[in-house]
Amino acid sequence: MNSIGIIGFGRFGKVLANILQKGFSIKAYDPKQSSPFSGVEFVSLDELLKEKTIFVAVPIRHFESVISDISSRISDGTTIIDVCSVKKHPVEMMGKSLPENVGIIATHPMFGPDSFMSNNRLKMMMNNTRDSHNQFKFWKGYFMDQGIQILEMTPDEHDRMAAQTQGVTHFLGRMLKEFGIKKTSIDTQGFRDLLDLVDQTCNDTWELYTDLQLYNPYTKDIIKNLKKSTDTLDNRLKELQS
Repeated sequence: MNSIGIIGFGRFGKVLANILQKGFSIKAYDPKQSSPFSGVEFVSLDELLKEKTIFVAVPIRHFESVISDISSRISDGTTIIDVCSVKKHPVEMMGKSLPENVGIIATHPMFGPDSFMSNNRLKMMMNNTRDSHNQFKFWKGYFMDQGIQILEMTPDEHDRMAAQTQGVTHFLGRMLKEFGIKKTSIDTQGFRDLLDLVDQTCNDTWELYTDLQLYNPYTKDIIKNLKKSTDTLDNRLKELQS
């Protein structure tokens, strides 16, 4: 059986392992991993870097340092696949740091540990960034075979859209939690949907939230416009009262 490597074995690294176990033996490296995981062999980083396909599933804030660390230690013929929730930043880091003989496939699985189990309409963004070893077609087909819809687009296109979807969603979820939204005895379906939004977004780490806000170059302006819209609504009410 072919093997692949995963660097980073947090919440999403485990989701990735569950997907990739259908056809691959998996080696993983994470300095914080202490408990075993079925079907996964934990190895040293040097051992993992011998793999020809390596998924990098580390927090966005650590991505640049990880890529810089492994860039001179990767064997020839390797393809690196990232799964970051933003795309321009990691693609720029990989293009700058990784040798030309290392392939690059940029992806964003648009599901997380919670939605992976409950959502049967999974989507993944993919970008054929630098397919040095003709791996893109294989991996696109592999994920499609797992029932995942593949959306091909550029990193810039992804980040522009993600700022309006993921960035706003996580901002609203955190804002409602900060507000202190709670269940009542007269909850409507719309209100229950808001509570579900809070549960889903706030079950992710605070670090993921801040990374989504800080590393997507378009999120800041989107959130600024969102805040402006609340002022617009307030002003329209004031006009009715005057």
